Amino acid sequence: MTSPLPGAPHRSPELSAQLASAARSSSLVPRTRHLENGAPRFTNRLVLETSPYLQQHAHNPVDWRAWGDEAFEEARRTGKPVFLSIGYATCHWCHVMEEESFEDLEIAEVLNAHYVPIKVDREERPDVDAIYMAAVQALTGSGGWPMSVWLTPDREPFFAGTYFPARDGDRGPSRGFLPILKDVAAVYQAEPDRVRASAEELVARIRDALGSGPVRSDAALPGAGPIAEAIAYYKRAYDPRFGGMRHAPKFPSSFPVRLLLRHHRRTRDPETLQMAVFTLERMAAGGLFDQLAGGFHRYSTDGEWLVPHFEKMLYDNALLALAYAEAFQVTGRPDFARVVRQTLEFLLGEMASPDGGFYSATDADSEGEEGRFFVWDVAELRRLLGDGADRFIRYYGVTAGGNFEGQNILHVPAPDEAEWAALEPARQILLQARRARVPPLRDEKVLAAWNGLAISAFAFGGWALEEPGWVAAAERAADLLLTGMRPDGRLHRTWKDGRARIPAFLEDHAFLAQGLLDLYEATFAPRWLEEAIALCLEVERRFGDPDGGGWFTTSSDQDPLLVREKPSHDGAEPSGASVALRNALRLAAFTADDRWREVAERALRFYAPLLAEAPVALSEMLLALDFFTDAPREVVLVWPEHAPRPEELLQVLRRTFLPNRALAGAPEGAGLEALGRSAPPVRGKVAAGGRATAYVCEHGLCRMPAIEPEKLAAQIEPVRPLA
Repeated sequence: MTSPLPGAPHRSPELSAQLASAARSSSLVPRTRHLENGAPRFTNRLVLETSPYLQQHAHNPVDWRAWGDEAFEEARRTGKPVFLSIGYATCHWCHVMEEESFEDLEIAEVLNAHYVPIKVDREERPDVDAIYMAAVQALTGSGGWPMSVWLTPDREPFFAGTYFPARDGDRGPSRGFLPILKDVAAVYQAEPDRVRASAEELVARIRDALGSGPVRSDAALPGAGPIAEAIAYYKRAYDPRFGGMRHAPKFPSSFPVRLLLRHHRRTRDPETLQMAVFTLERMAAGGLFDQLAGGFHRYSTDGEWLVPHFEKMLYDNALLALAYAEAFQVTGRPDFARVVRQTLEFLLGEMASPDGGFYSATDADSEGEEGRFFVWDVAELRRLLGDGADRFIRYYGVTAGGNFEGQNILHVPAPDEAEWAALEPARQILLQARRARVPPLRDEKVLAAWNGLAISAFAFGGWALEEPGWVAAAERAADLLLTGMRPDGRLHRTWKDGRARIPAFLEDHAFLAQGLLDLYEATFAPRWLEEAIALCLEVERRFGDPDGGGWFTTSSDQDPLLVREKPSHDGAEPSGASVALRNALRLAAFTADDRWREVAERALRFYAPLLAEAPVALSEMLLALDFFTDAPREVVLVWPEHAPRPEELLQVLRRTFLPNRALAGAPEGAGLEALGRSAPPVRGKVAAGGRATAYVCEHGLCRMPAIEPEKLAAQIEPVRPLA
């Protein structure tokens, strides 16, 4: 039996029994310092949730509730404000605030007595996160997690911030959380007019920041100008010494390597290729990249890609694997292929769930210290590696003083692929030793959007590098999303413990559709193309704005919030709108159906003013604009009915960087007929003279059939220059 939460309202016997039962059946190790005989002293409603982040807080003495009507009705009934805390499972400062404040009995008592506390996993509810992050940014000029927001029972924010130390003076001059809680509660009760005025002002600013704004039906379709402006900006901001942007911290997503590769393809500008290649080199050589197990950490805290924030996110690794795979196509460099291989093998080895999906993230901390799992000292390396230690120490930049709190983050000051290969036995020894350490926490929820990005990475990477096992991994993940995560025929956002939860958002649908298109091009299995088309139709029905153009983040029938957001920027992951736009353009090429071109053009008209004013805010949408301003190739491969796939023709496509394309293929007979139902442009194509044949078309107009690989290469190589 757990103890009553300090200062909290009395619970019904039924709720108490439900929480106690859930706590007994949980297999998770309680994250709390409040234990009695090894069992948690307190349990709150978050024990009923599946989110690992919410479960982390299930034994705080705070009377946490999940986001929902019941909590706000309680606030209205009792006349209390809501305290909303938003974070995610692998957030370092979220852990700090939990330990300092949410585990503190005095703070818990104030929270429980004077507020209705709500905890939200931002990865489960990006819609809620976006709205209240806009409030934090409006009040403070910056944002971050943990996010702390004070709300009225009508869900309107009136005060907000991010991390607060527990008490005044705990971390320098910052105001403490406990006195803030007391002051805000007093103001809320004594000065309702002041609270109301603050809430009205913040809500107006949120709606201005996230709303769709006036419809510009007269806006012209954008040309290539925004791409040129963005490239000029990145050239000015480029760091010629370390690659990426010229500042710290450094996020891989802040420097759009894939856009630079596309710009080089269209312009043959050597500077953009050099910027992209050098940035990829430096990221892979730095501590940002896990030199032993592969996979990229979240970001670099310095300007050299050396000292990372150590959490690893599924979406970062999926996007970076794609970037390195495309760079391998452009350059043929084996080190880029190696980074793709290490990154995807890391995801398969450490992030794959038994049911086929991929987990969300691993933490930065282990044993209460950030990075402890990943760092080394000289003595330990010498003990483990013996006579080979000097060579390893030299290559990986290890020093007696270390480069991180007296320890060493492995990095490569002077990359050398031959030396890298020679040190493989040493790396395996260290990997085995590292596996004996206490590992960082792993967030084992499966998110539809991030798995969509992983499907793209495994499908495209497996196709480009001829790794069928990766393509099979993409198929397993797609199966889970299309079956387990659609329990009622509708895609859901999260999957954990065999349960799909929360109706999916725009990004979930768009990223999955993109992954299915990539998976179709890697396999030529018609199912994936058919599912992608169906999913994009769902996007238009649930999220599309037929009047203003573009898409909303939330579905027309999802819970109403303060504003229905239209995505207006790309961040660490692409916006759902940027990917939905490119999906529509790809489907126009696959299907020759004008509706998809019309969908894309409406979206481009809506976003044209923003693309003109701030193109770098939509760097991923510029990939779609590159597709739109190019002459996308529609490539169809047809081969005799019982013959194998035409590997010689596929090899031409694998080694050619052709990002703006629709690649279809099928054997003659029933296979070609089935494909023709989804992709009408393949109809009438034949294996000329009984030999595998490629048809290269633009807007439905096809060149002479290509049977020889050299002819196919010549037909796909010409590029429409950027105007």
